[in-house]
Amino acid sequence: MLLCVSLAWAQDATLTARIELINGDKATKAHGAGNVVVWLVPTAGAVKPAAFHQTQAPRLIQHNKSFEPHVLVVPVGSVVAFPNRDPFFHNVFSLFEGKRFDLGLYEAGSTRDVHFDKPGISYIFCNIHPEMSAVVIALETPYYGISDPRGQVVIANVPSGKYTLRVWYESTPPETLKAMTREVTVSEASSTLGVLRLTEATLSTPHKNLYGRDYDSPAPDSPAYDRH
Repeated sequence: MLLCVSLAWAQDATLTARIELINGDKATKAHGAGNVVVWLVPTAGAVKPAAFHQTQAPRLIQHNKSFEPHVLVVPVGSVVAFPNRDPFFHNVFSLFEGKRFDLGLYEAGSTRDVHFDKPGISYIFCNIHPEMSAVVIALETPYYGISDPRGQVVIANVPSGKYTLRVWYESTPPETLKAMTREVTVSEASSTLGVLRLTEATLSTPHKNLYGRDYDSPAPDSPAYDRH
């Protein structure tokens, strides 16, 4: 039994990658390269990964008119909690690819939940505060990593086999990210996915509210008004 466990463990690899952001002709090699998500999807014929679970229930906390964390990766089927820790109302919504929902207006100290029942990327906003945004990425694979501020990515315990590598970054155009998709082979000797160079693009227009209109400034007597 011990021998079998040792052999199975030896087949797993810890992979690293380095993110390099390209803005114009300049590359950001050190700071500001965080929140890039890299994941590996087993190809046809590869060993299907075990059920993807998280040790803690995922949450996107609303605090100081922001979501914490800004990028959250969850297994498909997860229920994500959206607790309101601000002393005023929020209205969390998403109208995009991954999961469409509108949590309505809810007060300080309360929580609403969302079931992310299919894979995809959900861009999340508050219908009251335009400065608030977050992203939830629901995956069917446990083999993923999120880059740290220095652009370092680590994906642990990847079994040997063939995978499709996918990359997501909020400031890179979708067509550029799609072009980065490629096949990779992981073996016991694998250690790196190399340098992944991403082009940064600035959003030309701000996002709209829940109703597809520009945001209004909250009135002092509105439930969204910050009295602190």
